[in-house]
Amino acid sequence: MTLSDVDRRSLFRSLCGWGGALALSRIFPAWAQSGTAGLSLAPGALSGETIALTVAEGHFSTGGRSGHAVMINGTLPAPLIRLREGQNVRLSVTNRLREDTSIHWHGLIVPFQMDGVPGISFPGIRPGETFTYEFPVRQSGTYWYHSHSGMQEAMGHYGPIVIDPAGPDPVQAEREHVVILSDWSPVHPHVLLRRLKQMGGYFNMQKQTLSGLLAGKDQNAKERLQWGAMRMDPTDISDVTGSTYSFLANGHGTAENWTGLFTPGERVRLRIVNAAAMTNFNLRLPGLPMTVVQCDGQHVQPVETDEIQIGIAETYDVVVRPTEAKPYALIAEAIDRSGLVRATLAPRIGMAADVPALRERPLLGMKDMGMDMSGMGDMPGHSMKMRDPSVAPQVKMGPGVATLSPMPVDRTADRPTGLESVEHRVLTYADLKSLEPNSDRRAPTRTLDIHLTANMERYMWSFDGVKLSDGAEPIAFRHMERVRVNLINDTMMPHPIHLHGHFFELVTGAGDHNPLKHTVNVLPGGKVSFDLTADALGDWAFHCHMLMHMHAGMMRVVTVRHAADAA
Repeated sequence: MTLSDVDRRSLFRSLCGWGGALALSRIFPAWAQSGTAGLSLAPGALSGETIALTVAEGHFSTGGRSGHAVMINGTLPAPLIRLREGQNVRLSVTNRLREDTSIHWHGLIVPFQMDGVPGISFPGIRPGETFTYEFPVRQSGTYWYHSHSGMQEAMGHYGPIVIDPAGPDPVQAEREHVVILSDWSPVHPHVLLRRLKQMGGYFNMQKQTLSGLLAGKDQNAKERLQWGAMRMDPTDISDVTGSTYSFLANGHGTAENWTGLFTPGERVRLRIVNAAAMTNFNLRLPGLPMTVVQCDGQHVQPVETDEIQIGIAETYDVVVRPTEAKPYALIAEAIDRSGLVRATLAPRIGMAADVPALRERPLLGMKDMGMDMSGMGDMPGHSMKMRDPSVAPQVKMGPGVATLSPMPVDRTADRPTGLESVEHRVLTYADLKSLEPNSDRRAPTRTLDIHLTANMERYMWSFDGVKLSDGAEPIAFRHMERVRVNLINDTMMPHPIHLHGHFFELVTGAGDHNPLKHTVNVLPGGKVSFDLTADALGDWAFHCHMLMHMHAGMMRVVTVRHAADAA
């Protein structure tokens, strides 16, 4: 028997064992196919100064669910775009859909006309037309791209961007993989939204039960009465859940087992993107510590942790060092624990790490309502509209604002939702420090409060009680002014808030090393402050990155003008 005979037989066995995945591999780009050896060896990345993308309809299946998809160059996720800091790039996007489309380059600093938001920075790309985005590449790191038209992003219109630095990379690794997390439903997102408007808790299959109360797993009777008096549900953590969503890593469900290869002892860089429409994930690799080295594409001082809550639209780069020749699970669990996806890091293809059981569903507490009632005694009929009177002129009260947080607190050092009591290390924003001192060290000259508001029961979402479609005034900045922005979450859900065209410094107490971000997850009942240098002229989108919250109204336009123009 010759070596080639053995190789052929091994290949045949692999093909049989991986038959389903290989048969479907044509819908995955090379970087996302299972068994990839890493980005440096993966063919098919789009690079250079001219790149062509075609948006078209497709069909996608996972875990026994299948439905309509929106794909780029025929794949889901979309192709990896790999650029280099300092280059110029022209990206020609052709629309083969029967509706308008667009591409937003999430986290990239581009001229506002190239930002890709229909109605704000350009008119969109009509069916049959091609639009060419052209801009200089001014940064490095891990980013992504997605549609800003309708809700195409939820149907597969998303992909990764990796930008190599012009100089030496401070992150040292022998291998790297991109891991895009997402959620997928065969039900059209407009149908999902309609059901949520009919009943805010439509997809919540984990509500409290009498048996849970008797078993001591849920709230006690007094707490349940308090929440009932406020018409609030402490299990209402995610709007759309695993009852309709399949959770994916690089387009693969758990059974399809996306596998990234490594050699024991290597430093492996994972470029992790949360491209979900509606799901914040808790990410962990059991038995394998993660060293966080980048957040939102920006270098941070390395910090080791065991679990990260990654908000929608955030990116984290972590380095792991698997030392044993065994499979390691990469677990992304929905924060409401309604489902998870398991991917695998392994020394060879065909290995699968164990799938852990879902952890117990968390419950929200009074802190998540912006009011820690400990020590306040029974408060029958208590109204959550108790608030600082100065808030009233700012927030437009009405049917779209069910509650205001009476006592919102800075929660950047808090463990995020559902991870408050786990025994291992959990990353918080307070753990993040920029690698280099921030360039603008001026004190802010003014402060701006922005309230995240909602009537969750009626599925109405807004900033300061006003939806974008109701004629909300732009949030205006003067060019190069320095502003302290306070985001105050008056709802009982976390909101990943994204500002286009800028990075801001998250105020965590790290001084000149406050971390730079483009998206920040504001915990329920909490507040987050960031310092912004308004250095990008133009009109920019500012919104919650929960797709249906944005679509329902939690979005504004930010304008940056020269002082003379602003006057």
